[in-house]
Amino acid sequence: MTTAHEVHLARRPQGFPTHDDFALVERELPAPAAGEVEVANRYFSVDPYMRGRMNDVPSYVPPFQLDRAMDGRSVGEVTAVGPDVTDLAVGDLVLGNLAWRDHGISKAKHLQKVPDVEGVDAKAYLGVLGAPGLTAWVGLLDHAAFRSGDAVFVSGAAGAVGSLVGQIAKQKGASRVIGSAGSAEKVSWLTSELGYDVAFNYKDAPVREQLAKAAPDGIDVYFDNVGADHLEAAVAVANDYARVAACGAIAHYNDTDGDATPGPDNLFQIVKKRLRIQGFIVSDSLDRFPAFLEEVTPWVADGRVRFAETVTDGIDHAVDAFLGLLRGENTGKALVKIS
Repeated sequence: MTTAHEVHLARRPQGFPTHDDFALVERELPAPAAGEVEVANRYFSVDPYMRGRMNDVPSYVPPFQLDRAMDGRSVGEVTAVGPDVTDLAVGDLVLGNLAWRDHGISKAKHLQKVPDVEGVDAKAYLGVLGAPGLTAWVGLLDHAAFRSGDAVFVSGAAGAVGSLVGQIAKQKGASRVIGSAGSAEKVSWLTSELGYDVAFNYKDAPVREQLAKAAPDGIDVYFDNVGADHLEAAVAVANDYARVAACGAIAHYNDTDGDATPGPDNLFQIVKKRLRIQGFIVSDSLDRFPAFLEEVTPWVADGRVRFAETVTDGIDHAVDAFLGLLRGENTGKALVKIS
């Protein structure tokens, strides 16, 4: 039997999560049953949406269960196979939902082999070529209806999703790409390496002032990962008929009753400017994965699209990785490496 270590949700956080909301649990795994395989995780993903799943409220995805391992995307190596498994073998690298754990058992049918593409590391399929990448691609192209010549503003632009949005826009002929981030280092990364035309640190001055300066001719597309003051600023500078892809609102994820982050105060501009705001969930667009991979994989393989990963070592530091993500300490995709 294999001894596995898992991070469980021990209680539901009130406001910003703490280490006491989680527990590191050790358990013995049984041998894989018929149709199952054992997987040793190499990397697993921590993502902002996971904060919402810690609340026991109706949503687009079921809440995490207490005293159960947190799930999420992971890449690992098959270490044992059960009876009747013919499409996977020991040593195969696979993608699945086995986070947050170092070893786990999964139905073979729920796993996918990692594509073997020259120049592309397996963990890229948790980020730039995984759900975050698909989110950026469908959000910009399908939900924001991007057109060549559009001016684009991306909030949370140094994150796993935002950092790709701006690059896709540049590949597709954007006239100007603007990003917001939370440090001078991230701002420099956006402009010097990712091709953003201009970026600003939202901590330096009111977002509304900084965006107005960065977009003197307005914006046609806003990709929203933050909400709150960023959405307000985008509405203020939006051109008539601009489109907003509402992907997330991390400024509100830790709100509690009676202590909510203020929202935009200029929403009537949506009417005056005939704006379109489209909320979306990437799981509604999984049928677009093949087209996304077909277009974006070559960009990643040849370096036209760049990405960053913030990797935390060890399952015993998984909670640190998640809390750091919520504080904005990551650049690009946040991952936990199983040592």
